[in-house]
Amino acid sequence: MKLLRLAPENTKFPFMRFRRVSYPFSALLSLIAVALFVFKGMNFGIDFAGGTVIELRAKSGAAEVGTLRTMGESLHLGDIEVQAFGNPADATLRFGLQPGGDVAQQAAVERVRDAVGAYYDLRRVEVVGPRVSNELVQSGTLGVVLSIIAVLSYLWFRFEWQFAVGAVIATMHDLLLTVGFFSITQLEFNTTSIAAILTIVGYSLNETVVVLDRIRENMRKYKKMATAQMVDMSINAVLPRTIMTATTVMLALFALVAFGGQVIRSFSLAMIWGIFVATYSSIFICSPMLIYLGLRNEDADKAAMQKQDSERKADLADSLHEEATEPPAAAPTAPPAAGKTPAPARKATGKRAKTRPA
Repeated sequence: MKLLRLAPENTKFPFMRFRRVSYPFSALLSLIAVALFVFKGMNFGIDFAGGTVIELRAKSGAAEVGTLRTMGESLHLGDIEVQAFGNPADATLRFGLQPGGDVAQQAAVERVRDAVGAYYDLRRVEVVGPRVSNELVQSGTLGVVLSIIAVLSYLWFRFEWQFAVGAVIATMHDLLLTVGFFSITQLEFNTTSIAAILTIVGYSLNETVVVLDRIRENMRKYKKMATAQMVDMSINAVLPRTIMTATTVMLALFALVAFGGQVIRSFSLAMIWGIFVATYSSIFICSPMLIYLGLRNEDADKAAMQKQDSERKADLADSLHEEATEPPAAAPTAPPAAGKTPAPARKATGKRAKTRPA
């Protein structure tokens, strides 16, 4: 029984041939992502933009999340976020800051109380102000940066320094394109999005380490092979594993997008984009960077190989010259047949043999 294979074995695809195209293309996408973030911005959720959180409990039966969302949208309070949590009777309702300050915010809470009070009890009302949201932004950013520094420090000591620099550049590339994805799609950016970014960073580093580990193994095995050829061989060796991993994760994420609901939709879509970008960067960003950073001293390797070739040619020319100047060897005589003695050589007397008359 043959196993399922999504990619053929022993492929010889020349990935490094496209490095002169992938780098300008990725640089252009990164610049576009930065421009979108600066000029268009992101759709920050209540966690970062501030707002009100109301904890509800159904007076009878389970909480109807869809009905609560419809009722909240009818109040025209801006973006409404409704989530179920705990037991089936509990739910939370969130909406953003209202224009008019604290008075307008309290008025919005009273409107929600009047709309759902007949069916739900308001167990907790919490207002998230701009100061709290700024602290969440700082904490989330600090968490992402510290996690990246911790993992990349390990890579620095575990591999050569060129590997760590390549991993840093590939990870920064993935983060920039993910931020651009949130800006261009205007998906809500909340604490769930921070979890998506951290997951993307982990997946990107995992794919990068798999490729780098195979490159390091082949460096020891093929010491005279050119760096570009060795990197291509390493990537082709792990290509079936990379495609299989990305495919299985994508299938799970598509299921979350289809059946997970509105609450984790932004997380699932960001993860799909992140898996694609992380796979791309591990092949076309991190790996070619090893060539540009001089993982091997190509000039020294070429000079050593040329010196070995010249010495080999000189030895071959000397051996051919010696064979040409040696005298030809005498032809060997055939040995006598077994049981027979060689006839004695007849001495020349100078006399002519007499002939008998007929």
